[in-house]
Amino acid sequence: MEIRGVNYDTGQTLDDFTSRPAFDADEVRRDMAAIAGDLHATAVRISGDDPDRILAAGRHAAAAGLDVWFSPFPYDLAPDELVRYLTGAAERAEELRRAVDREVVLVLGCELTLFSKGFVPGEGLAGRTGTMTDPATWSTPERRAPLLAGFQRARDVQREAVAAARLVFGGRITYAAGLWEQVDWELFDIVAVDAYRDASNAARYADDLRAYHRFGRPVVVTEFGCCTYRGAADRGGLGWTIVTEDRSIPTEYERFEPEQVKYLHELDAVFDAEGIAGAFWFTFAGFALPHRPDDPAHDLDVASYGLVAIKPDGGWEPKLAFHALAALYGQPAR
Repeated sequence: MEIRGVNYDTGQTLDDFTSRPAFDADEVRRDMAAIAGDLHATAVRISGDDPDRILAAGRHAAAAGLDVWFSPFPYDLAPDELVRYLTGAAERAEELRRAVDREVVLVLGCELTLFSKGFVPGEGLAGRTGTMTDPATWSTPERRAPLLAGFQRARDVQREAVAAARLVFGGRITYAAGLWEQVDWELFDIVAVDAYRDASNAARYADDLRAYHRFGRPVVVTEFGCCTYRGAADRGGLGWTIVTEDRSIPTEYERFEPEQVKYLHELDAVFDAEGIAGAFWFTFAGFALPHRPDDPAHDLDVASYGLVAIKPDGGWEPKLAFHALAALYGQPAR
Protein backbone atom coordinates (compact mmCIF):
# COMPACT_ATOMS: atom_id res chain seq x y z
CA MET A 1 0.00 0.00 0.00
CA GLU A 2 1.15 3.50 -0.77
CA ILE A 3 -0.49 5.02 2.31
CA ARG A 4 0.43 3.33 5.59
CA GLY A 5 -1.61 5.13 8.16
CA VAL A 6 -2.64 5.37 11.78
CA ASN A 7 -5.58 7.21 13.31
CA TYR A 8 -4.85 9.73 16.04
CA ASP A 9 -7.43 11.27 18.38
CA THR A 10 -7.18 14.87 19.56
CA GLY A 11 -10.36 14.65 21.61
CA GLN A 12 -14.09 14.36 21.09
CA THR A 13 -17.12 14.54 23.35
CA LEU A 14 -19.86 12.00 22.69
CA ASP A 15 -22.75 12.60 25.08
CA ASP A 16 -21.18 12.11 28.54
CA PHE A 17 -17.90 10.61 27.29
CA THR A 18 -14.83 12.66 26.41
CA SER A 19 -12.16 10.73 24.55
CA ARG A 20 -9.26 13.02 25.47
CA PRO A 21 -9.84 15.57 28.22
CA ALA A 22 -6.21 16.76 28.28
CA PHE A 23 -4.26 17.80 25.18
CA ASP A 24 -0.56 18.47 25.67
CA ALA A 25 1.66 19.65 22.81
CA ASP A 26 4.74 17.82 24.06
CA GLU A 27 2.81 14.55 24.28
CA VAL A 28 1.49 15.04 20.75
CA ARG A 29 5.01 15.71 19.46
CA ARG A 30 6.23 12.50 21.15
CA ASP A 31 3.35 10.49 19.69
CA MET A 32 3.91 11.75 16.15
CA ALA A 33 7.60 10.91 16.39
CA ALA A 34 6.64 7.35 17.38
CA ILE A 35 4.09 7.03 14.58
CA ALA A 36 6.61 8.16 11.98
CA GLY A 37 9.80 6.68 13.40
CA ASP A 38 8.81 3.55 15.30
CA LEU A 39 5.71 2.52 13.36
CA HIS A 40 7.09 3.59 9.93
CA ALA A 41 3.74 5.14 9.00
CA THR A 42 3.59 7.51 6.06
CA ALA A 43 0.37 9.28 7.06
CA VAL A 44 -1.73 10.02 10.10
CA ARG A 45 -5.45 10.71 10.17
CA ILE A 46 -5.93 13.29 12.91
CA SER A 47 -9.49 13.53 14.18
CA GLY A 48 -11.43 15.34 16.86
CA ASP A 49 -14.17 17.89 17.34
CA ASP A 50 -11.82 20.89 17.80
CA PRO A 51 -10.23 21.94 14.48
CA ASP A 52 -7.64 24.00 16.34
CA ARG A 53 -6.38 20.87 18.10
CA ILE A 54 -6.22 19.07 14.76
CA LEU A 55 -4.25 21.99 13.32
CA ALA A 56 -1.78 21.91 16.21
CA ALA A 57 -1.33 18.14 15.98
CA GLY A 58 -1.00 18.40 12.21
CA ARG A 59 1.96 20.72 12.54
CA HIS A 60 3.75 18.18 14.73
CA ALA A 61 2.82 15.35 12.35
CA ALA A 62 4.17 17.16 9.31
CA ALA A 63 7.36 18.05 11.20
CA ALA A 64 7.80 14.32 11.89
CA GLY A 65 7.54 13.59 8.16
CA LEU A 66 3.91 12.44 7.98
CA ASP A 67 1.20 13.34 5.51
CA VAL A 68 -1.83 14.66 7.38
CA TRP A 69 -5.41 13.59 6.87
CA PHE A 70 -7.20 16.48 8.57
CA SER A 71 -10.36 14.91 9.94
CA PRO A 72 -12.85 17.14 11.77
CA PHE A 73 -15.34 14.96 13.63
CA PRO A 74 -18.47 16.85 14.69
CA TYR A 75 -21.10 15.22 16.87
CA ASP A 76 -24.86 15.73 17.04
CA LEU A 77 -24.96 18.78 14.79
CA ALA A 78 -28.00 19.56 12.69
CA PRO A 79 -27.43 19.85 8.91
CA ASP A 80 -27.09 23.66 8.82
CA GLU A 81 -24.71 23.63 11.79
CA LEU A 82 -22.77 20.83 10.14
CA VAL A 83 -22.03 22.78 6.96
CA ARG A 84 -20.84 25.81 8.94
CA TYR A 85 -18.63 23.65 11.15
CA LEU A 86 -17.06 21.77 8.25
CA THR A 87 -16.41 24.99 6.34
CA GLY A 88 -14.56 26.43 9.33
CA ALA A 89 -12.56 23.23 9.64
CA ALA A 90 -11.66 23.42 5.95
CA GLU A 91 -10.22 26.89 6.57
CA ARG A 92 -8.00 25.45 9.33
CA ALA A 93 -6.93 22.62 7.03
CA GLU A 94 -5.93 25.13 4.36
CA GLU A 95 -3.91 27.04 6.95
CA LEU A 96 -2.01 23.83 7.67
CA ARG A 97 -1.64 22.93 3.99
CA ARG A 98 0.00 26.28 3.25
CA ALA A 99 2.35 26.02 6.24
CA VAL A 100 3.85 22.52 5.79
CA ASP A 101 5.69 20.60 3.10
CA ARG A 102 3.64 17.40 3.44
CA GLU A 103 0.33 16.60 1.77
CA VAL A 104 -2.76 17.61 3.71
CA VAL A 105 -5.95 15.75 2.79
CA LEU A 106 -9.24 17.08 4.15
CA VAL A 107 -11.56 14.36 5.47
CA LEU A 108 -14.86 16.22 5.40
CA GLY A 109 -16.71 14.43 8.18
CA CYS A 110 -17.13 10.86 9.35
CA GLU A 111 -20.15 8.56 9.24
CA LEU A 112 -22.48 11.55 9.31
CA THR A 113 -25.63 9.45 9.29
CA LEU A 114 -24.71 8.13 12.76
CA PHE A 115 -22.84 11.03 14.31
CA SER A 116 -25.08 13.90 13.15
CA LYS A 117 -28.73 14.73 13.72
CA GLY A 118 -31.43 14.63 11.11
CA PHE A 119 -30.51 11.60 9.02
CA VAL A 120 -31.18 8.41 11.03
CA PRO A 121 -33.97 8.23 13.63
CA GLY A 122 -32.76 8.08 17.21
CA GLU A 123 -31.35 10.29 19.95
CA GLY A 124 -27.57 10.50 20.09
CA LEU A 125 -25.09 7.90 18.94
CA ALA A 126 -26.66 5.14 21.00
CA GLY A 127 -30.14 5.77 19.62
CA ARG A 128 -29.04 5.96 16.01
CA THR A 129 -26.79 2.92 16.37
CA GLY A 130 -29.76 1.06 17.82
CA THR A 131 -31.85 2.00 14.80
CA MET A 132 -29.17 0.95 12.36
CA THR A 133 -28.46 -2.41 14.03
CA ASP A 134 -32.10 -3.37 14.62
CA PRO A 135 -33.07 -6.03 12.03
CA ALA A 136 -36.61 -4.65 12.05
CA THR A 137 -35.32 -1.40 10.55
CA TRP A 138 -34.43 -3.23 7.36
CA SER A 139 -37.20 -5.83 7.34
CA THR A 140 -39.68 -4.22 4.92
CA PRO A 141 -39.67 -1.44 2.30
CA GLU A 142 -41.88 0.64 4.58
CA ARG A 143 -39.44 0.35 7.48
CA ARG A 144 -36.46 1.07 5.25
CA ALA A 145 -38.03 4.18 3.73
CA PRO A 146 -37.07 6.63 6.54
CA LEU A 147 -33.48 5.42 6.38
CA LEU A 148 -33.27 5.83 2.62
CA ALA A 149 -34.75 9.31 2.86
CA GLY A 150 -32.20 10.16 5.55
CA PHE A 151 -29.36 8.90 3.41
CA GLN A 152 -30.54 11.17 0.59
CA ARG A 153 -30.61 14.14 2.97
CA ALA A 154 -27.04 13.30 3.98
CA ARG A 155 -25.94 13.33 0.33
CA ASP A 156 -27.58 16.72 -0.18
CA VAL A 157 -25.77 18.13 2.85
CA GLN A 158 -22.48 16.66 1.67
CA ARG A 159 -22.86 18.32 -1.70
CA GLU A 160 -23.31 21.68 0.02
CA ALA A 161 -20.41 21.06 2.41
CA VAL A 162 -18.01 20.03 -0.36
CA ALA A 163 -18.88 23.08 -2.44
CA ALA A 164 -18.20 25.35 0.53
CA ALA A 165 -14.98 23.56 1.46
CA ARG A 166 -13.53 23.78 -2.07
CA LEU A 167 -13.86 27.56 -1.91
CA VAL A 168 -11.37 27.68 0.97
CA PHE A 169 -9.28 24.47 0.72
CA GLY A 170 -6.93 23.74 -2.18
CA GLY A 171 -5.96 20.12 -1.54
CA ARG A 172 -7.64 16.77 -2.02
CA ILE A 173 -10.93 16.15 -0.22
CA THR A 174 -12.53 12.92 0.91
CA TYR A 175 -15.08 11.65 3.42
CA ALA A 176 -14.86 8.78 5.92
CA ALA A 177 -17.94 6.75 5.03
CA GLY A 178 -19.59 3.95 6.91
CA LEU A 179 -19.99 0.75 4.92
CA TRP A 180 -23.77 1.26 4.95
CA GLU A 181 -23.67 4.81 3.56
CA GLN A 182 -24.48 5.76 -0.01
CA VAL A 183 -22.06 8.51 -1.00
CA ASP A 184 -21.86 10.51 -4.23
CA TRP A 185 -18.17 9.84 -4.72
CA GLU A 186 -17.92 12.09 -7.76
CA LEU A 187 -17.86 14.94 -5.23
CA PHE A 188 -14.58 13.70 -3.76
CA ASP A 189 -11.02 13.05 -4.88
CA ILE A 190 -10.57 9.83 -2.89
CA VAL A 191 -13.03 7.08 -1.94
CA ALA A 192 -12.58 6.48 1.79
CA VAL A 193 -14.46 4.07 4.02
CA ASP A 194 -14.33 3.04 7.66
CA ALA A 195 -14.16 -0.67 6.90
CA TYR A 196 -14.37 -2.79 10.01
CA ARG A 197 -14.68 -6.51 9.38
CA ASP A 198 -16.88 -8.35 11.86
CA ALA A 199 -18.84 -11.58 12.07
CA SER A 200 -21.75 -10.11 10.12
CA ASN A 201 -19.78 -9.05 7.03
CA ALA A 202 -16.73 -11.33 7.05
CA ALA A 203 -17.98 -13.50 4.18
CA ARG A 204 -18.50 -10.54 1.83
CA TYR A 205 -15.84 -8.17 3.19
CA ALA A 206 -13.41 -8.45 0.28
CA ASP A 207 -16.23 -8.19 -2.27
CA ASP A 208 -17.55 -5.04 -0.57
CA LEU A 209 -14.13 -3.39 -0.70
CA ARG A 210 -13.57 -4.41 -4.32
CA ALA A 211 -16.83 -2.75 -5.31
CA TYR A 212 -15.53 0.71 -4.37
CA HIS A 213 -13.13 0.63 -7.31
CA ARG A 214 -16.07 1.21 -9.64
CA PHE A 215 -15.95 4.91 -8.81
CA GLY A 216 -12.59 5.30 -10.54
CA ARG A 217 -10.77 6.89 -7.63
CA PRO A 218 -8.13 5.67 -5.18
CA VAL A 219 -9.76 3.59 -2.44
CA VAL A 220 -8.52 4.11 1.12
CA VAL A 221 -9.67 2.44 4.34
CA THR A 222 -9.83 5.29 6.85
CA GLU A 223 -10.49 2.99 9.83
CA PHE A 224 -9.89 -0.67 10.56
CA GLY A 225 -9.01 -2.40 13.80
CA CYS A 226 -10.33 -4.33 16.75
CA CYS A 227 -10.22 -4.21 20.53
CA THR A 228 -7.91 -6.07 22.88
CA TYR A 229 -9.94 -9.07 24.06
CA ARG A 230 -10.59 -12.57 22.84
CA GLY A 231 -13.42 -12.47 20.32
CA ALA A 232 -13.16 -8.73 19.65
CA ALA A 233 -12.53 -9.30 15.93
CA ASP A 234 -16.06 -10.63 15.53
CA ARG A 235 -17.43 -7.37 16.98
CA GLY A 236 -15.36 -5.07 14.75
CA GLY A 237 -16.44 -1.46 15.06
CA LEU A 238 -18.74 -2.22 17.99
CA GLY A 239 -16.07 -3.86 20.11
CA TRP A 240 -15.92 -0.86 22.43
CA THR A 241 -19.53 -1.33 23.53
CA ILE A 242 -18.58 -3.93 26.15
CA VAL A 243 -17.83 -1.13 28.66
CA THR A 244 -20.67 -0.96 31.19
CA GLU A 245 -22.42 2.16 32.48
CA ASP A 246 -20.23 2.12 35.59
CA ARG A 247 -17.09 2.06 33.39
CA SER A 248 -16.09 -1.53 34.03
CA ILE A 249 -15.34 -4.63 31.94
CA PRO A 250 -17.58 -7.70 32.38
CA THR A 251 -15.73 -10.77 33.53
CA GLU A 252 -16.47 -12.77 30.37
CA TYR A 253 -14.13 -10.55 28.30
CA GLU A 254 -10.55 -11.80 28.55
CA ARG A 255 -7.68 -9.50 27.69
CA PHE A 256 -5.91 -10.97 24.65
CA GLU A 257 -3.50 -8.79 22.72
CA PRO A 258 -2.88 -11.34 19.91
CA GLU A 259 -6.48 -10.69 18.77
CA GLN A 260 -5.39 -7.36 17.33
CA VAL A 261 -2.32 -8.83 15.66
CA LYS A 262 -4.31 -11.55 13.90
CA TYR A 263 -6.90 -9.02 12.73
CA LEU A 264 -4.17 -6.72 11.42
CA HIS A 265 -2.49 -9.40 9.32
CA GLU A 266 -5.75 -10.80 7.96
CA LEU A 267 -7.04 -7.42 6.83
CA ASP A 268 -3.71 -6.31 5.43
CA ALA A 269 -3.78 -9.39 3.20
CA VAL A 270 -7.26 -8.40 1.97
CA PHE A 271 -6.16 -4.82 1.29
CA ASP A 272 -3.19 -6.07 -0.70
CA ALA A 273 -5.30 -8.49 -2.72
CA GLU A 274 -7.96 -5.87 -3.48
CA GLY A 275 -5.61 -3.08 -4.53
CA ILE A 276 -6.44 -0.73 -1.67
CA ALA A 277 -4.31 2.44 -1.92
CA GLY A 278 -3.93 2.88 1.83
CA ALA A 279 -5.30 2.08 5.25
CA PHE A 280 -5.33 3.68 8.70
CA TRP A 281 -5.32 1.48 11.79
CA PHE A 282 -7.82 2.66 14.38
CA THR A 283 -6.26 3.89 16.60
CA PHE A 284 -2.91 4.94 18.07
CA ALA A 285 -4.29 5.18 21.62
CA GLY A 286 -7.55 5.10 23.56
CA PHE A 287 -6.56 8.03 25.75
CA ALA A 288 -9.58 7.74 28.04
CA LEU A 289 -9.29 3.94 28.41
CA PRO A 290 -6.42 3.32 30.85
CA HIS A 291 -4.70 -0.01 31.23
CA ARG A 292 -4.93 -1.40 34.79
CA PRO A 293 -3.27 -4.83 34.67
CA ASP A 294 -3.86 -5.47 38.38
CA ASP A 295 -7.57 -4.64 38.17
CA PRO A 296 -9.16 -6.62 35.29
CA ALA A 297 -12.64 -5.28 36.02
CA HIS A 298 -11.39 -1.75 35.34
CA ASP A 299 -8.75 -2.48 32.70
CA LEU A 300 -10.52 -0.30 30.16
CA ASP A 301 -7.75 -0.84 27.62
CA VAL A 302 -9.43 -4.18 26.98
CA ALA A 303 -12.09 -2.15 25.13
CA SER A 304 -9.52 0.00 23.33
CA TYR A 305 -8.45 -0.27 19.70
CA GLY A 306 -5.15 1.37 20.62
CA LEU A 307 -1.75 0.20 19.47
CA VAL A 308 -0.48 1.44 22.81
CA ALA A 309 -1.90 1.01 26.30
CA ILE A 310 -2.40 4.19 28.28
CA LYS A 311 -1.05 4.02 31.83
CA PRO A 312 -3.01 5.61 34.68
CA ASP A 313 -0.28 8.28 34.90
CA GLY A 314 -0.86 9.27 31.25
CA GLY A 315 2.18 7.59 29.73
CA TRP A 316 1.88 4.69 27.33
CA GLU A 317 3.44 1.35 26.54
CA PRO A 318 3.36 -0.50 23.21
CA LYS A 319 1.08 -3.50 22.79
CA LEU A 320 1.74 -6.50 20.58
CA ALA A 321 -0.13 -4.79 17.75
CA PHE A 322 2.30 -1.86 17.89
CA HIS A 323 5.22 -4.13 17.12
CA ALA A 324 3.24 -6.05 14.48
CA LEU A 325 2.23 -2.86 12.67
CA ALA A 326 5.79 -1.53 12.85
CA ALA A 327 7.09 -4.72 11.22
CA LEU A 328 4.40 -4.58 8.53
CA TYR A 329 4.88 -0.90 7.70
CA GLY A 330 8.64 -1.28 7.79
CA GLN A 331 8.61 -3.66 4.84
CA PRO A 332 9.23 -2.37 1.30
CA ALA A 333 6.03 -1.24 -0.41
CA ARG A 334 4.36 -4.00 -2.41
